[in-house]
Amino acid sequence: MSNVYRLIGIFAASIVLGFAFNLFLLPHEVLTGGVTGLAMVFGLLTPINAGIWIFVLNIPIFILGWLGLGKTFIANSVFSVVVTSISMLYIPVVQVTEDALLSSVFGGVIAGAAIGFIIRFYGSTGGFDVIGLILTKKRDVPLGALIFALNSIVVFISGFVFAWDLALYTMASIYITGLVIDRIHTRHIKLSLVVVTSREDELKEALLNNLYRGITVMEGEGAYSKAKLQVLYTVISRYELAIIKPIIKEVDPNAFVSINETMEVLGNFRRG
Repeated sequence: MSNVYRLIGIFAASIVLGFAFNLFLLPHEVLTGGVTGLAMVFGLLTPINAGIWIFVLNIPIFILGWLGLGKTFIANSVFSVVVTSISMLYIPVVQVTEDALLSSVFGGVIAGAAIGFIIRFYGSTGGFDVIGLILTKKRDVPLGALIFALNSIVVFISGFVFAWDLALYTMASIYITGLVIDRIHTRHIKLSLVVVTSREDELKEALLNNLYRGITVMEGEGAYSKAKLQVLYTVISRYELAIIKPIIKEVDPNAFVSINETMEVLGNFRRG
């Protein structure tokens, strides 16, 4: 995936996220989760637009993510937050429907889809997305479920600041958003990766530098060519596939690659 294609995807998804906030959630004072939800609270209680609050509150989290997730990821995340913040300044806050429940459902679905694609394009919307991604690197849990747990605090804030019926709508919206994120993000889905290559040392080093996984190396031989080859075997997450494929293509364009979904993994899944 080229950087231009990735940035275009993040740009489009971030604008869609701005529409989800301003057309479905904010008009009914239904919040999204985490730092963005807190920014929406501040935006409703102060004259400062929620988009500006989103950027300000994400600054310390971006510093944490820079250390734990890398420069490229955080640069993409900052780009996403800036685009979302600017879009929220220009997209009018209007009600698409007067039904708060419908707005919660559709707002949650649209926000979840947008966030899921932003993560698929190796970025995030900041806030608890960054914290969640850092934790999923250490523990094998679905990202959407983890973000839902982290975001529950926003529900209680919403209940105390506004009304408890709006807090319940917020809970429903956050839950739906988490479900949609997991359908798109699919980091917890495991894949068996087998690579047959003649450039074992270079490829092994490149994979180890970009994976938190162990790799098994086996000797192989071409049945027809009789050429000596190496077989690299590892198990990765569905999310990591987007990172690994261009690495393999760059190091050894002639490598034979087999990818299969894995039902269950026992033992040490991570490189300790």
